[in-house]
Amino acid sequence: MCSVKVFVGLDYHQDQVQLCVLDESGTVLCNRGISNSAAVIRAAAERYGCVQAAALEACCGSANLAQELSDLGWSVSLAHPGFVARMKQNPDKTDFADARLLADLLRVGYLPKVWLAPERLRRLRRLVRYRQQLVDQRRDTKLRIRALLRENRLRPPSDVSPWTKRWVAWVRHVAALVEEDRWIMDQHLEMLAGYGEKIAFVESQLRQWVADDAVIKKLMSLPGVGLVTAVTLRAEVGRFDRFLNGKQLARYCGVTPRNASSGKRQADAGLIRAGNPQVRRVLIELAHRLVNRLDDRWSALAWKLLREGKKKNVAVAAVANRWTRWLHHQMQPGALVA
Repeated sequence: MCSVKVFVGLDYHQDQVQLCVLDESGTVLCNRGISNSAAVIRAAAERYGCVQAAALEACCGSANLAQELSDLGWSVSLAHPGFVARMKQNPDKTDFADARLLADLLRVGYLPKVWLAPERLRRLRRLVRYRQQLVDQRRDTKLRIRALLRENRLRPPSDVSPWTKRWVAWVRHVAALVEEDRWIMDQHLEMLAGYGEKIAFVESQLRQWVADDAVIKKLMSLPGVGLVTAVTLRAEVGRFDRFLNGKQLARYCGVTPRNASSGKRQADAGLIRAGNPQVRRVLIELAHRLVNRLDDRWSALAWKLLREGKKKNVAVAAVANRWTRWLHHQMQPGALVA
């Protein structure tokens, strides 16, 4: 057995990795760039002693390297890049300093860790986020169509709801546009139809790929939760039991209020800015469904807040917060279907 215990910080890049090795007293034993290969990194670091733990910032591709090093027997942690940058207290940025900071934070136990999701969940995240990219692009196309109609001072018939087949047919065949704008409008409508088909295809693929997932089956058995909400929660949250309580889960999902108190003034300032935007989006949409037409329990909570003078968006956010806390208890391992 080796007598020297060392801690490893890795500053990740696509082509190479900056490797920093510290001993227990914080002395730098090595800080140099090497090939981005798990086997090469392991061989280089273990020349200096027994690796107690390694750390690298969470970024594109770093999770795969962390998984490869874990498979080789290392204890590897992903660090939150935003918190690491704040803890640096130095405007300069170099690979040498970044790798050393990661190793030092790991050595003293102050590394701000993030969860390393399994490979299957990382693949699901990419699918869910790809679908969201398509949805965002479809929304942008709709905004351009609306802008083009306003530019030409055109209004659809009052008895036609926006984005229905009748509304699109009016835009395509009846709206009086000049030749150039008509060509642009036809391009937008073609893109809009294409996005709808792509989103439907992605959702059909998601339904097939998660058909045997017990967590998603449990989520979809809850009132108001559909496929998109379930797969987003599964992909972004992963394991619900990694949170100690419902409040931690709600803060991760970004649906808890942000405190803005100072002295005698006690106030909230909307939802916390930190949090997972993908999950917050689907939870707010879910809260609207629960409030409007599905569950008496959550409707009662919303109407109670409305009677107290709260705005509707505040009431909806409160329902999302309470529902997420309730969800934490529903999704513990003993409650999942086999």
